[in-house]
Amino acid sequence: MKSSGHSHAKFHVHDLVTAIARNQNYDALPLALSATEWGPLGGCLQPFALAQGQVLIEQGAMDRTLYFVESGTLSVHRADDDGRMSLALVGAGSVVGEGAFFSTLSRKASAIGSSPCRLWSLTVARFLELANRQPALALRIALALGTVLAKRAENSPRRVAVV
Repeated sequence: MKSSGHSHAKFHVHDLVTAIARNQNYDALPLALSATEWGPLGGCLQPFALAQGQVLIEQGAMDRTLYFVESGTLSVHRADDDGRMSLALVGAGSVVGEGAFFSTLSRKASAIGSSPCRLWSLTVARFLELANRQPALALRIALALGTVLAKRAENSPRRVAVV
């Protein structure tokens, strides 16, 4: 991410939980956790605001951070070797960055705020801390993220969203 975009706006993990529960898209994050389970996960997440037009992820970057989208829309695009662009939109209640999160590969696409966004980041280091403290919870999260990855990979128009 080029700049942090941190703001002083109030963030509440409940708003992210609501966005995830309301997402009915094909590649929605299937993560139905109890309030008790959201506590440890929320403690690992870093909320921040992203402005419209601000770059969140750059194609080719080596960062492995995963982002949960509370509100707003991200434009995810990938340039191929011939310079052609592929595009997908990722909205509230979904995630972006799951491809790099699960690998040591570079980012396969860029993500830019199509509108002002409220996001929650999860680094691999914080996820590993959670996995050490709450392995069953970490497994549920990993399986939900894997479901998103698999659905996007099998759906040509959404494949570009695997960043």
